[in-house]
Amino acid sequence: MRVVVDLNRCQGYAQCCYAAPGAFEVRGHEILFYDPAPPRARRGEIERAVQACPVRAISLQVDFGEAP
Repeated sequence: MRVVVDLNRCQGYAQCCYAAPGAFEVRGHEILFYDPAPPRARRGEIERAVQACPVRAISLQVDFGEAP
């Protein structure tokens, strides 16, 4: 599983931080830090973060062999 954030599209609304607080964090003046390869156990949180982003800057890439 790989998380990709389009930082040119991200507007710093931080909705991802509320949906997946351990995977996304805003530091300083709207600087987004995130784990690009989170553990599979966090998939539900990450999917919520993808849906919560108002500008659709976050995408999740799942390996074909990975269980849902």
